[in-house]
Amino acid sequence: MNQPQISLINIVKRFGGQVAVESANLDIQSGEFLAIMGSSGCGKTTLLRMLAGLETPTEGEIQLNGKRINELKPHERETPLVWQSLALFPFLNVRENVEFGLKMRLVPKAERTERTKVWLERMEIAQFSERGVDQLSGGQRQRVALARALVTEPPVLLLDEPLSALDANLVVRMQTVLVRLQKELGITFIYVTHSQSEAFAMADRIVIMSEGKIEQIGEPREIYRSPASRFVADFVGTNNIVEAVVQQKSENYLVCQTSIGPIRASMAGDNSCRDGDQLDLVIGADLVEVSEDPLQRDNTFMAQFIGEEFVGSMVTLYFATESGTEIKVQKQQREIDSLSLTDNKQYHLHLDADKVYCLTRTRD
Repeated sequence: MNQPQISLINIVKRFGGQVAVESANLDIQSGEFLAIMGSSGCGKTTLLRMLAGLETPTEGEIQLNGKRINELKPHERETPLVWQSLALFPFLNVRENVEFGLKMRLVPKAERTERTKVWLERMEIAQFSERGVDQLSGGQRQRVALARALVTEPPVLLLDEPLSALDANLVVRMQTVLVRLQKELGITFIYVTHSQSEAFAMADRIVIMSEGKIEQIGEPREIYRSPASRFVADFVGTNNIVEAVVQQKSENYLVCQTSIGPIRASMAGDNSCRDGDQLDLVIGADLVEVSEDPLQRDNTFMAQFIGEEFVGSMVTLYFATESGTEIKVQKQQREIDSLSLTDNKQYHLHLDADKVYCLTRTRD
């Protein structure tokens, strides 16, 4: 593999006695679209600010193309940041906002005029070039902020929840714009978000953070189907997590005792477990089958239908087993139209053993 464009090496950031980022290690390749996710206060924005030069690591080293940049000022790094608030200059019009970075770099007037024109057209906002930014819609202002950052042709672009203030329909459109731009330009995007849908739709790799620590780094499918910890399994997707104890282990499968009865599970995940180990069994909500008729297969349970959550064409169904364990089932609307779902009615649920993922919790 080529030398990483950016390396974070044992990065620690403290604010007084509070540790915001703890021992972060991360390599980012040139041209990669990397998303950093986590709940509020997990350290993702602090990590981004250190990359931008707005915060200095307490310990560790940040490298750009193999060179330490800890002490470089923001304007010396060529890693512009697109803020959540966009931070456009209200006293400048659209063209002047986009041109600002070039002007600060003392780019000759003729060149900056041409480059600004190109980016106004590229972002489809040329017709608004002489307008004040307060006369634009949210999506238009977002495009101005992106044009202002990209007109300088940086090798890396940092984005701090840039779509969080937009309406849902605009978010999807801007996701398409961002992905297209990133692929066309070959610029490295480092994108902080709390939105799973944004990260999974756009990123090549995803970093999951919790309480200042990096919990997992991987491609979207890997993160979604093979969580590295209970936290990731809880945070990502609509997983069902069932506590279990290993009763029997064969070459390829485990038999575990759980609150909803014995569950047969593949050795996917932690295959070093042994009899008596405590596990978390992770079952994606979209992998659970529902039937009104008995299913003559392993891992079939009766559960009571207790409600549903409808979001567009996707529906999350909620069931409760006799022991009180809640099971979530996520299906397309067309998949459940054939079911006559009735509150408090009993249904058969099936968990495919090959789709149950195992995480070891404790070991004596």
